[in-house]
Amino acid sequence: MKKTLLIACALVLGFGAASTTLAVEPSDVVGNWATTPTEKGYAKVKVFEEDGKYFGEIFWLQKPTYDESEGAEWAGKEKVDRKNPDKGKRSQSIIGLRIVKNMKYAGEGQWEGGTIYDPENGKTYKSKMALEGDTLSVRGFIGFSFIGRTSKWTRVKEEMKEGMEDKMGDEAEDGMGDEMEEEMGDG
Repeated sequence: MKKTLLIACALVLGFGAASTTLAVEPSDVVGNWATTPTEKGYAKVKVFEEDGKYFGEIFWLQKPTYDESEGAEWAGKEKVDRKNPDKGKRSQSIIGLRIVKNMKYAGEGQWEGGTIYDPENGKTYKSKMALEGDTLSVRGFIGFSFIGRTSKWTRVKEEMKEGMEDKMGDEAEDGMGDEMEEEMGDG
């Protein structure tokens, strides 16, 4: 009986510890994300926090220019927000476009209350996001969330590589790089 009680306590404590380590923090969504690829390519979106709300801005496009299928008028030109309902914004580049706005952390890996803009059709939808590991499910919808579309975004792993390069660059500036060059006969 004591052995069974001991095992039950260990399991409860183990699951409690596991759920604590898997807890999602509001800032866990911050970072760079690759959108779901389509026939028109995919984008990388930087998600960031500003005044307690979360936003997403396109910073890279796999296909940054229009191809021939868009017609001679557009072929080879930089992609712009040409479907925006505000005619004054139609010449604005897609790169730098803020597509996710005003998301608030709702707990348990969920962000709600914001909007997502689709530059492909110029429409803005209510939105919510859910984070599971390195996958961000972004749902745009009209009215009720069951009438909409979900896109799976994947965390961009280059973030880590860039961070390592930045760190290596800082060490080289501290003179470590000079010592290696001297030892190798380049200095």
